[in-house]
Amino acid sequence: MEVYLVGGAVRDRLLGLEIRERDWVVVGATPEQMLELGYRQVGKDFPVFLHPETGEEYALARTERKTGPGYKGFAFHASPDVTLEQDLQRRDLTINAMAEAPDGALIDPWHGEDDLHAGLLRHVSPAFAEDPVRILRVARLAAQLGKWGFKVAHGTNRLMRDMVDNGEVDHLVPERVWAELEKALTTDSPARFFTVLRGCKALQVLFPEIDREFGQTPQAHAGATVPALERLQAAAQQTSDPRVRFAVLLRDIGQDLSRQQRIAQAQALCERLRAPNDHRELALNAIRLEQEAASSDPREVLALMEAAGAFRQNSRWPLLLDIYQVSGLLDDSRRKRLASACDAAAAIGAGDVAARKLSGPAVGAAIRKLRLQRVRESLTSEIPGQESVPNPTGS
Repeated sequence: MEVYLVGGAVRDRLLGLEIRERDWVVVGATPEQMLELGYRQVGKDFPVFLHPETGEEYALARTERKTGPGYKGFAFHASPDVTLEQDLQRRDLTINAMAEAPDGALIDPWHGEDDLHAGLLRHVSPAFAEDPVRILRVARLAAQLGKWGFKVAHGTNRLMRDMVDNGEVDHLVPERVWAELEKALTTDSPARFFTVLRGCKALQVLFPEIDREFGQTPQAHAGATVPALERLQAAAQQTSDPRVRFAVLLRDIGQDLSRQQRIAQAQALCERLRAPNDHRELALNAIRLEQEAASSDPREVLALMEAAGAFRQNSRWPLLLDIYQVSGLLDDSRRKRLASACDAAAAIGAGDVAARKLSGPAVGAAIRKLRLQRVRESLTSEIPGQESVPNPTGS
């Protein structure tokens, strides 16, 4: 039995990056031997085991062959006679098809280290075309390694285009698309995820709303970006929260459309990808409430706070302010003023109207009236270190 460190951990070590998780391949072993050693089996389609102490994944070396369309159409063969080189050959990219022996020696039959130095994302074999998820992974890895200028090799991009033309991308389920998108949104160069997908024509299939943006920018081409993606890239320099980055992107696409059309477009994208509720609601609110966020009318500002849940125990209000600030709708001064107004209004509660002996809806109406007064005062008052801003509505 031989055990090798494989995949992303080897790649990241060569890049000098922090290794967040380790995957291992076991050559020359059977499932029974692994169980006898205390490993816990978790794989159904192929034998994957968890180490009894570290919990890291150890997979038996395997080969695979295509049996049907999509990413599920595979048959796997795992046995003691499968070699390490055979296991590495089934992997997607050369930079992910390297292994490290127990003595630290690099095993690199597909020249992944050369491609790592050249900044190339190159497929290992034509079998790459059998799994459409690999298109998403290449795009996500391009985003992850964007600051080093990694590019997709021409042959690999051509293969990805052929996969799109052959309809392989049509078999991707929403959960897999979202999983790769969410990972891409956490990288330093999230815009690269979309430009790589556009370069192989997958963007128009998976994200037609974003692909449409290139049509609105005549000078944009496969390797170029568009204002919405430039805004996303700028957001990545200011916040690490993928929910904020996602909302910034959705708010910025479709600027030639009406607000209702933009909302409908964002809803369609979220529903198609089955985006989590927190991402969805934050993005939709960012479009719905942008007018109120820029308003100096205390009534609209209070409505903004209420719609954003600012007076409830949730984190959506500060995230919404993050979105508008990153998007350029709010500057730092305006953000502080809104935050101060919200704090003042949130301090009002039932105790402040208890002496009036109100009941039912009258209690809520009285609280809201006092909150409106606090918002009005905060919008026109002076924040330490800033000059007072007059209220143009006169309200």
